[in-house]
Amino acid sequence: MREGREFAYTRRDFERVCALIRQRAGIALAPGKEDMVYGRLARRLRHHGLQSFADYLDLLANAGEEEWTAFTNALTTNLTSFFREAHHFKVLKEHLQQCGDRRVLLWCAASSTGEEPYSMAMTLCEHFGSLRPNAAILATDIDTNVLDVGARGVYPIERLEKMSDERKRKFFRRGRGAQEGYCKVIDELRSLITFRQLNLLDRHWGLRGPFDAIFCRNVMIYFDKPTQYQILQKMLPLLTQDGLFFAGHSESFFHATDLITSIGHTVYVRARRKVEAAPGERGALAA
Repeated sequence: MREGREFAYTRRDFERVCALIRQRAGIALAPGKEDMVYGRLARRLRHHGLQSFADYLDLLANAGEEEWTAFTNALTTNLTSFFREAHHFKVLKEHLQQCGDRRVLLWCAASSTGEEPYSMAMTLCEHFGSLRPNAAILATDIDTNVLDVGARGVYPIERLEKMSDERKRKFFRRGRGAQEGYCKVIDELRSLITFRQLNLLDRHWGLRGPFDAIFCRNVMIYFDKPTQYQILQKMLPLLTQDGLFFAGHSESFFHATDLITSIGHTVYVRARRKVEAAPGERGALAA
C-alpha cells in the first residue's frame, strides 16, 4: 500500500474489509478499490482515535450494530439523480395505463438519497392527474444516512437544473432564510413514499406486494452472479403477473433467463413460468 498515509493500511486490511462487506451486504469490491476503501473508512478511525486499519477492524469484530451500520454506510455508493435513465419513467407511465383505477404499488429497491422514488412519485402524479393518486411507493436502502436525506426531501437547487420548470413549480418549494439555495419536495409527494432500511441479503424482507413495478437499478453490479440470482428469486415473485422490473444500464441477467425476460432496454418481466413467492411475503405494501 502507499507510503505516507495518515493511518497504517495493508493489503491484508483491504482483504479483511472486502470479506466483511461481502458478508454484511453482498458487495463484491474490486481489487482496484483500495484507495476508495481507505478514504471512506478513514473517518471511522478518526472517530475512534485509532492509528491503523487493523485496530479498527479488530474493534469492528466486537462492535455493536451502530458501528456496523456506520461501516456499511461508509462503503455504500449512492450515485443518483432525478429522472436518471429517463426512458424508464416513460415506460412506467405507459405501464400504468394497464392498472386502471386500482391501487398501484411500486418498490424502489435502492432509493439512495430519494431522487429515484421521488421521480417515480412525480410520474404517478402526472399519469393520474392528481397529487394524491391511489398509489404508494416503498423506498428501501441499506444505508440509513441516505434514507434520512430521502425522508426529509430537501435538495440543493442545482440538483433540479435538468428538470422542467413545470415540474419544479408543481412538486417543489424553494427554501428561505437558512434554507436558501435549497428546495423541498411538497408534502403530497412525500406522503406517497415510505422509506425504510433493508439489506437485500437479509433472509426475510418482510415485504408482501404485489408490486406493479420494481426499480432495482445499479445495484446488482455490486453482487456476484450467484447472489444476483438469489435476490431475483426472492424479488420477482413480489411483482404482479405483468409487473415490470427496471435494471441499470450496465446490468444484464443472461445467467437468470429462467427467472427474468427482457422486453426492452433494461426493462424486464418475470419469465413465463411459475415463480413461487416465499411464504408470507405477498398481500400488502409491507409487513
